[in-house]
Amino acid sequence: MKTRPWEWFGLRVAGYPRRVEARVSLSVNGVTHDVVVDTRTTLLDGLRDRLDIFSPKKGCDHGQCGSCTVLVDGRRVISCLSFAVSYEGAEIVTAEGLADTGDLHPLQQAFIDQDAFQCGYCTPGQVCSAVGMLDEAKNGHPSHATDDLDPDAANPGDNELTDDEIRERMSGNLCRCAAYPNIVAAIRQAAGR
Repeated sequence: MKTRPWEWFGLRVAGYPRRVEARVSLSVNGVTHDVVVDTRTTLLDGLRDRLDIFSPKKGCDHGQCGSCTVLVDGRRVISCLSFAVSYEGAEIVTAEGLADTGDLHPLQQAFIDQDAFQCGYCTPGQVCSAVGMLDEAKNGHPSHATDDLDPDAANPGDNELTDDEIRERMSGNLCRCAAYPNIVAAIRQAAGR
C-alpha cells in the first residue's frame, strides 16, 4: 500500500493532526499541579486555560510583546512560545508568586511607587521580566548596552545599570500606553539606585 505524504507525519487524511495528550506536573508559584494537556499547548495557554492563572497575558501570541513573560527556574521565558510539556519539574513563577510573605515584591512596589503602568495589561510581564533582568545583571550577564565588560572585575554584577542598559534589557517587553520612563524609574528604584 502506498503511503500519502501527510501520513508520514501521523496526519489524518483530512489534514488535521492527531491530538496527542500528555500528563505533566507543573510547579507554579510553589504549588504542584498535575494536568493533562495537548502536547502542542503553550505554557501560556496551560497557565491560563488549565490552571486559571491569569497574570500572564496573551498580547500577540507570537513572542513579540512580552506580556506573557514568566520566570522558569529564575530565567525569563516568553510563555506563548514555549510548550507546557517542556517544563516538567521546573519552577514556574508568575506575577502572583513573586512575593511569598504576603507583601509585594520590591519590583511590584516600585511599579506602584513610580506609577509605572497605565492600563496595566503588560504589567505582570514587565514585572516578571524586570525581576529576571535584574538577576541576570547581578549575575554578570552582559547586554548589548553593558558599559564594562571587564571579565577580571571582582564582581561583574556590581556595576550600576544605566537607563540605556535597563531599556535595552527590557526591550522585549512592550507597553502600548508608553509608560517606559516610569518603568525604567521603577526598575532603578528596585535595583537600589
